[in-house]
Amino acid sequence: MVSRLVMAHSGELAGDELAAVRGLLGRAFPAAEGGFDDTDWDHALGGMHALVVDGDDVLAHGSLVLRRLLHGGRALRCGYVEAVAVHPEHRRRGHGSTVLTALEGLSSAYELLALGSSDAGLPLYAARGWLPWRGPTSVLTPDGIRPTPDDDGAVLVRPGTVPLDLDAPLTCDWRDGDPW
Repeated sequence: MVSRLVMAHSGELAGDELAAVRGLLGRAFPAAEGGFDDTDWDHALGGMHALVVDGDDVLAHGSLVLRRLLHGGRALRCGYVEAVAVHPEHRRRGHGSTVLTALEGLSSAYELLALGSSDAGLPLYAARGWLPWRGPTSVLTPDGIRPTPDDDGAVLVRPGTVPLDLDAPLTCDWRDGDPW
């Protein structure tokens, strides 16, 4: 098997390529384990995608989208990592690291990188130097700031060009579905 890395913006991916990525995400996150729904898919679109492919098969995926995070009185330009997945039959072969290396390589366009991790993903991100956000998390809703205590401990960051206080509050912008 000869796999290769493909980097493309959502708008550059053809319909069949997007369908292949969506299919991978459905297999990687089965409904019995929480699934990957249409709002999750929407969160993954509109930015850069890193795909590990073999022929027409997508073996791994991750995307980096622009979000705003409120911290220390500033609205930070954040590269937010979404939809990182490896096909269940191709795990533990370095594909997840390949995807993350490619996305992390885009960090110069942002003030920081962030993501919301599953318990299963925490060891991979920690090994790559991602830091857990220790402070309280929240979301800026149309009705104001709402705490997101279920996400405390699951938000990870890679600091960039601005100083961060990992023990201070961190607020993400509003979106449908899971805020983080």
